[in-house]
Amino acid sequence: MNKPVELVIFDCDGVLVDTERLAVHMQIEIGADLGWILTPEEVVDHFMGKSEASVHAMVAARLGTRSADVWHERNRAMHKVAIDTELTAVEGVVEALDALDADGLPYCVASSGPHEKMRHTLGRTGLWDRLEGRIYSATEVPRGKPAPDLFLHAARGMGCAPEVCVVVEDSQYGVQAARAAGMRSLGFAGGLSPAAWLAGEGTVLFDHMRELPDAIRALG
Repeated sequence: MNKPVELVIFDCDGVLVDTERLAVHMQIEIGADLGWILTPEEVVDHFMGKSEASVHAMVAARLGTRSADVWHERNRAMHKVAIDTELTAVEGVVEALDALDADGLPYCVASSGPHEKMRHTLGRTGLWDRLEGRIYSATEVPRGKPAPDLFLHAARGMGCAPEVCVVVEDSQYGVQAARAAGMRSLGFAGGLSPAAWLAGEGTVLFDHMRELPDAIRALG
């Protein structure tokens, strides 16, 4: 029998802030300029949910280290402009967080992105203030997703055992990391990842953030 949920761990990009759609267009443009032609589906498959270090290594293996450095810097510059002009919170996520607060259920963020990036994205969408002090980055652990390190680090930081945590993710690497950490997972299928990538091994899928509080309550 499952233990009651004591902590909700949110991914950031694509779960709290709607960055994934912006990121796909940027990766396609940068890839075309540097010699790696990518479809939207390939960008999602290769990059979504991965840390910057993992993406850099993947690009370096394909195009060389110098091109990977250029890719990284261009992506950061384009990302900043897009965040400042186009970014919104994921629809319904503010209401979902309000419901968790009303239930007295703690939550935190564990993202593949660095703190600087999250301060920018969460700040632009008005979420930083309610999450500050409960934000964990893959830059703090040896291995990024799909390894379990980040989620285990977040759980320790929040004083919770893995078995009482539930992870909210929108990428295949994120749900794999949650399973590897011994945590339950909820797969947000309202974004870019195909639902089939999120399903399996007990991951519960939901399509809209308004459904999240009830999905968590149903876990026990």
